[in-house]
Amino acid sequence: MSRSIDIQLRVNGEAVKATVPSRLNLVDFLRGDLSLTGSHVGCEHGVCGACTIIVDGNTVRGCLMLAAQANGTEITTIEGLADSGQSAALQAAFTNRNALQCGFCTPGMLASALGYIDAGGAADRDAIRKHISGNYCRCTGYQSIVDAICDVIEESRT
Repeated sequence: MSRSIDIQLRVNGEAVKATVPSRLNLVDFLRGDLSLTGSHVGCEHGVCGACTIIVDGNTVRGCLMLAAQANGTEITTIEGLADSGQSAALQAAFTNRNALQCGFCTPGMLASALGYIDAGGAADRDAIRKHISGNYCRCTGYQSIVDAICDVIEESRT
């Protein structure tokens, strides 16, 4: 028997109150209960990075965190990053560099890349590759993604 838990959190700047099953993972809550479908469910083991979101300023795998664990936190999804304009330069660079193809990995990749950029990451291709290594992309071969991230870093520092 699964019990339900009352939670309160902020998602993309808005207060949310909900009653959730104790075993519901966060990405399923965001997608199913809040209709925030930008974060994708891939492997459900935290390996592919498709479910990457930002919780209290840190990138996390939404499939590895329970909705109940998010009680009291501030969550930003790809929708929140887009609405706030935080991801605009990176989205433009991804488009210019053709760093997205099927788009499945893109929301998680953008969240991870923004985490790197916001932490003051350098336009160092090896460091970028290491940082995004937890986000799988089967379409691009990563070179265009790395180029796009470098473009944003270089433009912001000039």
